[in-house]
Amino acid sequence: MLTVGCHLSTTKGYAAMGRTALSIGANTFAFFTRNPRGGNAKELDPADVAELQRIMDENAFGPLVAHAPYTYNPCSAKENARTFALEAMREDLERLESLPGNNYNFHPGAHVGQGADRGIELIADALCQVLFPGQRTHVLLETMAGKGTEVGRTFEELARIIERVEHARPELSGILGVCMDTCHVSDGGYDVVHDLDGVLAEFDRVVGLDRLRAMHTNDSKNPCGAHKDRHACLGEGYLGSEELGGGWDVFRAVVTHPALRDLPFILETPNDLDGYAREIAELRRLADETA
Repeated sequence: MLTVGCHLSTTKGYAAMGRTALSIGANTFAFFTRNPRGGNAKELDPADVAELQRIMDENAFGPLVAHAPYTYNPCSAKENARTFALEAMREDLERLESLPGNNYNFHPGAHVGQGADRGIELIADALCQVLFPGQRTHVLLETMAGKGTEVGRTFEELARIIERVEHARPELSGILGVCMDTCHVSDGGYDVVHDLDGVLAEFDRVVGLDRLRAMHTNDSKNPCGAHKDRHACLGEGYLGSEELGGGWDVFRAVVTHPALRDLPFILETPNDLDGYAREIAELRRLADETA
């Protein structure tokens, strides 16, 4: 069965997210580890976490994809911003050990004029400090659209971060992975509409498909190579709209591709819960038709 869900709010707690996911036909979901603007994380309620685990176990959920707030920038030019990112990421990973076997996704950061080489160095150094041997959460670098000074705009940049961590802390190698965002890679210049096989072959050559642990399944308001990062609802952007050169067959190819179909698919489209329910149902239909 396709593992698919969307981004949910933690406002009512962990178990509430599990129940909401079930109500919209999801068997995974994403959530921010704390307020998206950063700040202190809400104290965990062990009973609430245990109830979510029960819901997941009894309903055959796939891995969750926790998301670090966008405010984290481990390659900032400002030392206080880097320190905040380190401390918050370390705390996030410690908290996620209460839900073992899931994923922690983060935007690598922006080098803000220091250059990509320096950004890659700082991100790798941060990961070496916050990861710990034996942790049960995979940490995923997200593919980025390439706006501004974002690091991670190419597969090569992600590979260089992973390689630096592997070189410095080889015991951490198995913890690191990648989350591929369909909007971001298209905006970044990878033609997933016309050559998904070629994009994945390139990813395999540069990073390795064994590192790919999750998919963000989003349409894009901008054409391939725009470097904008503006998500659209499925079927309404340059990936899924026939009028814009795409079509639903693009998403059919994504959710049924042999290299992707067993991964968790997370929707981050501009939707309410009813909209997410429709998109989840449509992705399941596409997957089932091809099975």
